Amino acid sequence: MNAMLETPELPAVFDGVKLAAVAAVLYVIVRCLNLKSPTAPPDLYFQDSGLSRFLLKSCPLLTKEYIPPLIWGKSGHIQTALYGKMGRVRSPHPYGHRKFITMSDGATSTFDLFEPLAEHCVGDDITMVICPGIANHSEKQYIRTFVDYAQKNGYRCAVLNHLGALPNIELTSPRMFTYGCTWEFGAMVNYIKKTYPLTQLVVVGFSLGGNIVCKYLGETQANQDKVLCCVSVCQGYSALRAQETFMQWDQCRRFYNFLMADNMKKIILSHRQALFGDHVKKPQTLEDSDLSRLYMATSLMQIDDNVMSASALTALGGGSSADVPIGQPPPEAGRASGP
Repeated sequence: MNAMLETPELPAVFDGVKLAAVAAVLYVIVRCLNLKSPTAPPDLYFQDSGLSRFLLKSCPLLTKEYIPPLIWGKSGHIQTALYGKMGRVRSPHPYGHRKFITMSDGATSTFDLFEPLAEHCVGDDITMVICPGIANHSEKQYIRTFVDYAQKNGYRCAVLNHLGALPNIELTSPRMFTYGCTWEFGAMVNYIKKTYPLTQLVVVGFSLGGNIVCKYLGETQANQDKVLCCVSVCQGYSALRAQETFMQWDQCRRFYNFLMADNMKKIILSHRQALFGDHVKKPQTLEDSDLSRLYMATSLMQIDDNVMSASALTALGGGSSADVPIGQPPPEAGRASGP
């Protein structure tokens, strides 16, 4: 009798559980997509100068409220996932020539050169020297899109391919790109200056590339010759001070650190013969256990404990960087070749 009386109450209980589950899912979606986050103009930090005033006048969007796309536009995580996996719709494919520069230590640095498709608005010869983000190169979609837009606005573009990042280019010395090594970027800039003596330079760096270009400009006064300005996009200015944030779960930082480390491991292991082969003369600091440690690494710091010392702050502050690959003097650009 009691069972018969309690049976009608069960559907109501189940309905309550369903409503609670739906409410929980909606709450998670709202939080993950930042739908409650208000839109506002960006916070601008700049030195009051003629250049800053010119940029603000020329780019009024910098002072206007940014209204992102509906539903997913307020979440940088969703945008990163969609762009990283799906890419752009109808991404452009600019045509350029690949150049090869032999460094003095035997490494082969490459960069792609794209000529302008229109006359510049002021009629000057201006070249953008571009350094991509970590493990990136000229074939990445965001670089292709940027280069295509720059070409159509009258800019010549030279895009560095980080040493070891291109899947079809083998390493010719036991060395890869690092967080702060400016040798390959400097060789590309010197090639542009010699090939186009009348050109002026706009230096552009994305993420890790922003660290490299700022460090390059701050190393010596001569590196700033013919440079009109430098644009650093999404750069971490002090990798050493930011190192502890890589291990935090807030904003999925630790997850992104794991993904970047996994990508770095894949690139390093794809060049294992050049980097860890029997023909490589290993310095005393490189032990046989390093390769097994690499397999087990889950963060960028575990892959290279010294990589975080190569901060642009050391150069921007007038000091010298401590980042020098083991046992090699800074090489000058050797011979350049290409079509």
